[in-house]
Amino acid sequence: MCLVRMRRLEKFRLYLGLALLGAVGSAYATGQPYRLSDFQTVAKFDAHVHANTQDSALVDQARADGFELLSINVDYPDFPSLAIQAQIAKDFRAKDIAHFHYATTFSMQGWTQPGWANDVNAQLKAAVSDGAVAVKIWKNVGMVERDEKGQLLSIENPVFDPVIAEIEHLNIPLIAHQGEPHNCWLPLAQMTTDNDRSYFAEHPHYHMYLHPEMPSYEALMAARDRFLGRHPQLTFDGAHMASLEWDVDLLAHFLDTYPNAVVDMAARMTQLQYQSVRHYPRVRRFLLKYQDRILYGTDLTANPEDKPTQVSRDAHSMWRSDWIYLATPAKQWVAPIHSQVKGLALPRSVINKIYHDNAIRTFLQRPSPLK
Repeated sequence: MCLVRMRRLEKFRLYLGLALLGAVGSAYATGQPYRLSDFQTVAKFDAHVHANTQDSALVDQARADGFELLSINVDYPDFPSLAIQAQIAKDFRAKDIAHFHYATTFSMQGWTQPGWANDVNAQLKAAVSDGAVAVKIWKNVGMVERDEKGQLLSIENPVFDPVIAEIEHLNIPLIAHQGEPHNCWLPLAQMTTDNDRSYFAEHPHYHMYLHPEMPSYEALMAARDRFLGRHPQLTFDGAHMASLEWDVDLLAHFLDTYPNAVVDMAARMTQLQYQSVRHYPRVRRFLLKYQDRILYGTDLTANPEDKPTQVSRDAHSMWRSDWIYLATPAKQWVAPIHSQVKGLALPRSVINKIYHDNAIRTFLQRPSPLK
């Protein structure tokens, strides 16, 4: 080949390479969605899991799939004791501080006694010193705990005021699971997803349709909202889409009303998918508009009795399925709602926020008064 032709060929290859680079750059700039093949290479953060065992199957699978984790300790009777949960979290954090993070919690035991709030605040301060990045309050507040007169304890109760003041001082978010999914107040046959149907069939004591003596869904949401109105400076993470998972318009109103609130998607993806099957543009518009306020989360749980291989399989399967739905345009069969569900194909920049950046900002980029 003559020298002139070789130089022309080299110039053509250079132009072709620049054109391909430009096309890739254009794909990112115009928000072209990720593919399934991008799943393991994109940095991700699951902001709602429960690592309740020293076995590392969940943590190992997260590392393999490109996830950081926020493991949330919960005052839940089906979980190990709070002391065991705390020790497990500290042990995993010590082994991999770059990928494992945890939220502390506190017991409601003795809440009617003098000095309870002081004891809780001392525990929270110690936990934050040990690395906790948030604190969780569970649905036992509002639905389980009662005072000496048998009245249910509301999150609005002034007993929490000094605790909330301490949380604000420590500059950490409050992760709150208030109420339950809207399905909880419906008969099993009327629930919109099989995962809710099976949970409440197995936990009838939490199935509010069977307990008309308990507060209504609307009453619990109103109490939570009044609580937030009293604490406008509190950084608030509404776990499980703030129990407004059934209507993205209501959730949008919540986020508009409380600018310091974010929500996680844990254990509520099928309710989002149920809506997107019926109102695809509405769900997609919601996620685009509130892309800075939504945290990816699953509620994946590893308990001592679970088989490690099953934990790994379940985690990988859920993470992969959610990625297909949120990040790609592909369709998949979602068994709990008996439907083919089209992926939302959110732009890469939006996926990066929901899957990673929002959690980093909410939990890990907050100056601590203890340092």
